[in-house]
Amino acid sequence: MSTPSAQQLGSLNAPQRRAVTYGEALPGGKGFRSGPLLIVAGAGTGKTNTLAHRVAHLAMSGVDPARILMLTFTRRAAIEMKRRANEIMRDAFDDKLGGKASALSQRLIWTGTFHSIGNRLLRHYAKHVGLDPAFTVIDRGDAADLLDTVRTEMGFSGKGQRFPRKDTCLGIYSYRVNTQKSLKETLESQYSWCAHFEEDIGKLLRGYVERKSQYRVLDLDDLLLYWHAMMGEERIAKSVGAHFDHVLVDEYQDTNKLQGDILMALKPDGQGVTVVGDDAQAIYSFRAAAVENILGFPDRFRPKAEVVTLAQNFRSSQSVLDAANALMADAPRQYRKHLLSMRGQGPRPKMVTVEDLPTQAELICTRVLAAREAGVALRRQAVLFRTGAHSDVLEVELTKRKIPFVKYGGLKFLEAAHVKDLLAVLRWADNPRNQLAAFRVLQFMPGMGPANAKKALDHFVANDHAFTAFDAYEPPNDARIAWKKFVDLFKALGEPDRQWVGQIGLIREWYKPHMERMYEHVHMRIGDLDQIELLSSQYPSRERFVTELTLDPPNATSDQAGPANHDEDFLVLSTVHSAKGMEWDHVYILNVVDGSFPNEFATGKAELIEEERRLLYVAMTRARNELTCVVPLRFQITSQPKTSDGHVYGGRSRFLTEKVMKCFDEQTFQGTSTEVKIESAAADSGTIDVASRLKQMW
Repeated sequence: MSTPSAQQLGSLNAPQRRAVTYGEALPGGKGFRSGPLLIVAGAGTGKTNTLAHRVAHLAMSGVDPARILMLTFTRRAAIEMKRRANEIMRDAFDDKLGGKASALSQRLIWTGTFHSIGNRLLRHYAKHVGLDPAFTVIDRGDAADLLDTVRTEMGFSGKGQRFPRKDTCLGIYSYRVNTQKSLKETLESQYSWCAHFEEDIGKLLRGYVERKSQYRVLDLDDLLLYWHAMMGEERIAKSVGAHFDHVLVDEYQDTNKLQGDILMALKPDGQGVTVVGDDAQAIYSFRAAAVENILGFPDRFRPKAEVVTLAQNFRSSQSVLDAANALMADAPRQYRKHLLSMRGQGPRPKMVTVEDLPTQAELICTRVLAAREAGVALRRQAVLFRTGAHSDVLEVELTKRKIPFVKYGGLKFLEAAHVKDLLAVLRWADNPRNQLAAFRVLQFMPGMGPANAKKALDHFVANDHAFTAFDAYEPPNDARIAWKKFVDLFKALGEPDRQWVGQIGLIREWYKPHMERMYEHVHMRIGDLDQIELLSSQYPSRERFVTELTLDPPNATSDQAGPANHDEDFLVLSTVHSAKGMEWDHVYILNVVDGSFPNEFATGKAELIEEERRLLYVAMTRARNELTCVVPLRFQITSQPKTSDGHVYGGRSRFLTEKVMKCFDEQTFQGTSTEVKIESAAADSGTIDVASRLKQMW
């Protein structure tokens, strides 16, 4: 095995090189040994590049890539990490054909998200945790529907009180599982309005767990919960940990308590553990992320873990970083770092005060167009905000001015009805006990409403979940023609020796007439089914395909698609949470006032206030060249008559201290609409003797 070359490390700065090479090679090129390592990677400091170099360094030092576990938060991040590691090794080996590097890269078989790796391990150790290895993973939508079924059966939908709906109940379950807090603590801290339903919610969630067990399905949270429980058994934990010499975790600040505990159980002594993250970008507590995982990481080991801080920023100008550094300087508990730009000073950020939200929208439009005329494309500019509703007034103004924009969000791929239909067929074929999928599929056929579907399903269950049992079932008259084709399809899909290749084609041929009958715009929906068939060819089995698509679905779908956007350019609108990991030349942040930064729901809890500070920091560090923060003075009160002018005044964000403000140029912007009102009022009125009127009052 070749040793890492100076060329491989030559592109790295000193802290990056220290992080990549931390540890020591074993004699004879038989591997690499290192203690626990925390890489604190500030915004824009080359985190992904550093982690990819460490993976390549380990592989080139004799570590078997198949014994490297790399945990990421998206499948795309895992793929990107493998691609970069391959390129690094190819350059280091001077491997023009890429054969040697590819041979190593292809053995990086344990790279993926926490959920996908958990899924693989649970299937391997299923018998040890009371699972059927053929369990099905259901997405959030199906989980909510299943929970709603249990909710209705238990009579909670007719209590005559505002019992929480299915999505709220699923949120309670998810937060409780991922934080490991009690139901009482979960309700008091996150869902206080539901607290008086604690006993009923407990019954509901127990029923939900029992129903999942009956159907042999797991939701996304269960993948972590079962993995965590499995690692609680010392014998199993040692067996799992023995599979891996090195464990690397990306975005460690976003891990929750379950994930942190799983990592510690994998490698209790920290040998071979490398975690990368930035505590200043920990902004997902609403998803149960625990910033304590990264803040307390070094102290979990004896001796303490090595900490390497990356502070050379390759993204933003120094002026932008000065403001971000000043903002974080007031945070009480953190890994102190001072970001230094590799791109020069740049223009100072702007803090612009405006009268109200319409004026804020006018300011954004004016400056966006001015930047475009100066050569900054619309797509290189972004408007960021705390919550989605904060851009409502701006969206109206952008539309009036014919400025095209894209707002992050929208219908997800797996939420499209026709996609859920096709996946339901695959899920039922893969797990005959999945009654949720079965109930959906049976209703595709004419005459098979909920009642008839339930009768057919009861017959199926009574006959030991055998698809051949449908031969003897008498369907309604309207379904007789479609019934034989349905039975033939599932008997074929249920054959143990049936190859995975071609199954999607069989399903599509059967499903097409039903899709044409049930939905409009079929030609657009066919494109999504084409995409599913194309994706399926990348997976070795039906189970792997269905599970991976559930864990990390594509983002787009043609279901309910609007007109195509033929414009060559568009402005980006995004919440700060959705913007994490992105960058733009110009960034505008809306509503930098108390109530938005920090959000009004965060006030009263010190830890939530600090997360709001980090959220503003993430927003500011998305800017490469220019940063503009906008402070509206007045906010209209909602739910009032159109003729009313009730309003409140907003105070500048508490995070904008005197120290922070020294990094900004303060400006004001006067909207044209206000100027017109003042001028017209002056023109239409004569001189009023106010003093005389006041005297007459007395």
